[in-house]
Amino acid sequence: MHSPYEGGDHRPPPPPHPAQPSAPTSGVAVASLIFGIIGLIGSWCLFGIPSIVAVVLGHAATRKTKQGIRPGHGMAVAGLVLGYIVAVPAFLISAFVILTRPAMVADWVNTVFDLF
Repeated sequence: MHSPYEGGDHRPPPPPHPAQPSAPTSGVAVASLIFGIIGLIGSWCLFGIPSIVAVVLGHAATRKTKQGIRPGHGMAVAGLVLGYIVAVPAFLISAFVILTRPAMVADWVNTVFDLF
């Protein structure tokens, strides 16, 4: 019968190294991605606020994940992209409306404040 340890070496193979636990994904990156998705889906009824939050959180997350300290850099970048897809056009459209139709904006603001 052949031994698995032939050749004079009668020691068993060394045990495998335990896997190193990975660092948890950056919560700020996950939040940026979630707010980016919410902003993309509900941007017209939420005034683009989730997209602005996604951009702010995305920039904070990219600073933390760029050095590789925490995983989640891809999610942070995705949150930034989704946030900018909605925030930039919303800003441009808002600026255009405010500059070209100030009376309409004033009427809208007065209507909103009359509700309170």
